[in-house]
Amino acid sequence: MAEYTVESTLDARGLNCPMPVVRTSQEIKKMSVGGVLELLATDPGSVADMIAWCKSTGNELLDRKTEDGVFRFYIRRVN
Repeated sequence: MAEYTVESTLDARGLNCPMPVVRTSQEIKKMSVGGVLELLATDPGSVADMIAWCKSTGNELLDRKTEDGVFRFYIRRVN
């Protein structure tokens, strides 16, 4: 796993589709190019949604973890 430093954390726990994607899109636009966003979500659909969103936007999904029902995504802003 590559080393990275989280620039911002977005807590989307309790939100259902499509809100984790909508909030991620809004938050990542506030960040610097190359910055890493940590997203916390509880919606199981967010796994497929975030993979698809990263592919469609060109942002890089660095890592994802699941712990105690919380999905953690680490996304690097590419553009």
